[in-house]
Amino acid sequence: MHELSIATAVVAQVEEAVRTNGGGRVISLRLRIGELAGVVPEALRFSFGLASEGTVLAGARLEVETVPGRARCGGCGRESDTGVPPILWCAECARPLGELLSGRELEIAEVVLTDPSDAPSPVSGDDRDTPEEATHVPSG
Repeated sequence: MHELSIATAVVAQVEEAVRTNGGGRVISLRLRIGELAGVVPEALRFSFGLASEGTVLAGARLEVETVPGRARCGGCGRESDTGVPPILWCAECARPLGELLSGRELEIAEVVLTDPSDAPSPVSGDDRDTPEEATHVPSG
């Protein structure tokens, strides 16, 4: 299950970005994952829950945006969806689709943080800010 290593790497990168940008807790995290990347979203969600325990991402909502696979024909230039499993032959001219345009992404698209000054004291509980009160920190 390589999703656990992916989740662990994502948590580490986001924690570093949070520290660099002044702290806060992560409310939500949006990933862009290509349908040809070989990642099972349900396994990634499960792994993210494990990897984020005890971090600033603990309890954060994980959103997974699936990016469709698209390719361009090397013969006629037609662009088309590849599907899963991928069909890598042009429906127009029957030549191989020579250039993969999308579908292998694995990107941190957005991280939504609380304001560090709004962090509750240990006595006040664990009420989370609403996304409207949060700071949006797009990831590089």
